[in-house]
Amino acid sequence: MDAKIAPNPSLYLFEKFDIGVIHLDAKRHVVAMNDFARRVLPVDKKQPFDKLVTSFHSERSKPKVKFLLDEASGCPMSNAGPMTMIINIPEQVLLIKVSRLGNEQGKTTGFVLVFYDVTQVVGQEQPPAEAPVRNVRLSRIPMVANQKVSFVDTQDVLCLESQAHSTRVLTRDGYHFCNLSIGDLALRLDPAQFMRVHRRFIVNLRAVQELGRDGSKTHLALKGKKTPLIPVSRSEVGRLRAALGLG
Repeated sequence: MDAKIAPNPSLYLFEKFDIGVIHLDAKRHVVAMNDFARRVLPVDKKQPFDKLVTSFHSERSKPKVKFLLDEASGCPMSNAGPMTMIINIPEQVLLIKVSRLGNEQGKTTGFVLVFYDVTQVVGQEQPPAEAPVRNVRLSRIPMVANQKVSFVDTQDVLCLESQAHSTRVLTRDGYHFCNLSIGDLALRLDPAQFMRVHRRFIVNLRAVQELGRDGSKTHLALKGKKTPLIPVSRSEVGRLRAALGLG
């Protein structure tokens, strides 16, 4: 008798996902795409067709897409695992994988870009509103490490630190890497719980332990051992004090 296999909720979600598939040639021009990719990407609005992949993404996301293709280009066919990244677009969060295609000699003939809409996995239900919500709020932050995707619950996050086009996420377990920018995350995190106190930092207000001053500069300390002091911009001091109930 066959042993029963316990259902895997994550696999069930991926079974339900539609998959977008885009074929690019060796010069990174779009050759073809499947029907789901056509529904997600604004084919009619963004022309020419062969430039659609690079023209569709926001200015923040374009360097990430270029990085994915650059990394895929440099992988030998013997070690050509798909390059993976999370991309933030209006109303959606996409998990993108890019893999290089080669002929029998291993010469690059093109690329395949595959994407899943993982908004359902990282988002949470929003209450009905008269106007549509443009940015789905995150309940978990997606991260990519060693070509694997993992998630951190936002309630476990102490702070987030900008790292150019990506972000370091600090939890009590240490630092994690998220390739969404701090600006992307600021748009999607709950403003009642998270505040951008500096151009480089977002803090979880529930994780704030102390608010202090050093001369004319304000900083805050977070809960936990060996957590860094977070600078607070002068323009945000009043808003932060109000959020912490200090008037």
